[in-house]
Amino acid sequence: MTDEKAARLAAIRAANAKKAAAAEPPAAPIATPEAETTPAAPAPRVAPRSAQPVVAPAQPADELQSSVALSTFFTLLMAAVFGAFAAVVALPQWLPGLSASLLGAEPKAYWYLSRSSAMVAFGLIWLSMLLGLSITSKAARLWSGGPTIFDAHQFTSLLGLAFGLFHGLILLGDAYIDYSLTQVLLPFGSGGFRPLWVGLGQLALYVLALIDFSFYVRPWIGRGAWRMIHFLSFAVFLLALAHGIGSGTDTQQPLVRAMYWFSGGSLLFVTIYRILITRGTSKAQAKIKLAQRPESN
Repeated sequence: MTDEKAARLAAIRAANAKKAAAAEPPAAPIATPEAETTPAAPAPRVAPRSAQPVVAPAQPADELQSSVALSTFFTLLMAAVFGAFAAVVALPQWLPGLSASLLGAEPKAYWYLSRSSAMVAFGLIWLSMLLGLSITSKAARLWSGGPTIFDAHQFTSLLGLAFGLFHGLILLGDAYIDYSLTQVLLPFGSGGFRPLWVGLGQLALYVLALIDFSFYVRPWIGRGAWRMIHFLSFAVFLLALAHGIGSGTDTQQPLVRAMYWFSGGSLLFVTIYRILITRGTSKAQAKIKLAQRPESN
């Protein structure tokens, strides 16, 4: 082969190689881990805010703290004692005209004071029980004013005790019934004037004092013991009601009888309503727990 033919053959081969290279597709770039992109995670859905404010559940009644100081408790009792002492002993000595009125042929001032203070004490005991039953209801727990009702419940109970104590001590000045201090303070020791019915009132006063004092010792006796003592409030009201009906000289008055019927009927209604609400709530909670319980294979 001549040199001319060899050169031509080399040129043809070079041209064919160039055409073949131009006909091949470009090689894809090798993907690197850095070049890969990770799809973004979907944004969490945010629940729309409600237009209504969130109401925190109220604190149960047996967890509320007393706002009436212990000194106030003793101050009310001492006020009743000193008030009765002033009416019986001090005022007649300081005011001779009042002494002649109180110690006349038919003295009735002490008797009137005793009867009127008894009505006030009974009304306060009824109101205290009504407030106590209301604060433990389902509706009251949803209201932020529960502590206010609790304070009113406690304060009316303390006032009822003070007026009840005054109701008994003021009789020391009545010359007709002629009670001694022992007869006033000792249950069923009053003597001739309806001792059974008077004794029921004396018992009610002591049980009410125990209940009122339990407000201040609850951290030491525990919630369970405090609740058991507090249930004695029903006994206090029934004893006071029986005392008023059996020994009260105003029982035959239509207004007084209406007061007894209204107070007893209203507390009975609220108590039954409270029991029904409690049972309904307990059954609903039991159904919820049963539905949430996992089924056994």
